[in-house]
Amino acid sequence: MTDANLLMKARAALKAVEAPGGDIVSCGAIEGLSATTGGVVRFTLNADKAGANAQALLERARAAVEAVEGVSRVAAVATAHRAQTAPAGGHANPFALDKKPRIEKAAQELAGVKNVIAVASGKGGVGKSTIAANLAVALGALGYRVGLLDADIYGPSLPTLFALSGKPDIVEGKIRPVEKFGVKSMSIGLLVDAERALAWRGPMVMGAIRQLIGDVEWGALDYLIVDTPPGTGDAHLTLAQSKRLTGAIIVSTPQEMALADVRRGVELFRKTNVPILGVVENMAWLETAPGEKTHLFGKGGAQAAARDLGAPFLGALPIEPDLRIACDEGVPIAFRAPGSTIAAALSALAEKIAARVS
Repeated sequence: MTDANLLMKARAALKAVEAPGGDIVSCGAIEGLSATTGGVVRFTLNADKAGANAQALLERARAAVEAVEGVSRVAAVATAHRAQTAPAGGHANPFALDKKPRIEKAAQELAGVKNVIAVASGKGGVGKSTIAANLAVALGALGYRVGLLDADIYGPSLPTLFALSGKPDIVEGKIRPVEKFGVKSMSIGLLVDAERALAWRGPMVMGAIRQLIGDVEWGALDYLIVDTPPGTGDAHLTLAQSKRLTGAIIVSTPQEMALADVRRGVELFRKTNVPILGVVENMAWLETAPGEKTHLFGKGGAQAAARDLGAPFLGALPIEPDLRIACDEGVPIAFRAPGSTIAAALSALAEKIAARVS
């Protein structure tokens, strides 16, 4: 619930923060200011309106609100889409967003990556991130050099799936990916505060993805697996426009609600000339007794949709409790229990994809 008294105090504190055009409230730089009865204050700083360095101004604004009595936490982000300059004697922040197109640069800096594969789903909650993470580990176990890019800016999953924490190293202006489970990994979740919501508009999301591609030292890879956000939005268009996608894998559950979005996803990639490597049906069944399958979400829906769309069907994966446990513990099942039935199915999926790419 909204705390009106705390909201007034927070606004007064922000009005005391000076900017070139006056204070940051009067010049319209503060957007979406809110305060809850639990003491959480949220706001967005539009640095374009403030006319000052976004990061410095944001820190001053956050400190001012944190000093207000009754505030337990401040969640604040800057939404300026402008370049940041390098400090004297140092490097520019490699994750500073800029307006200049970086597609060609990103493609050049991925010169050592042989194949870039997008794992996509038209709908959230179908297990796309779980499959992407385990697919990367399974490809690594097959002897390939593999990278995994978590391109979901608003809801990054990789820090949880791989139990990653802390900020990555920056060497000579390049972000060094985190190596774990035989995979080079990077996520926006490693670069921003996990408790801060990212109130970013479309151009900022596109800029962030370009820089996750181009400003990370991926090195030589056989495969870069890209875990895309649900839906068909800015992230997918940015990846398609990079001209580096080898192909896309579509993940779906069997029910019609998910399949309608699958069709839209396939159409988007085809319109942007990205080959569809295949469709994976996830959560296809639950084994309730040895040899007994219960189809909770319908039977064979994704396979039928793949046939109707003229797309390859890569196989079906069951609902597996051990897979969920492994995800929550941050150890992919393909690494934790490579001899398990579900890990074997994921390895077979990796082999099919490698065969299709080759």
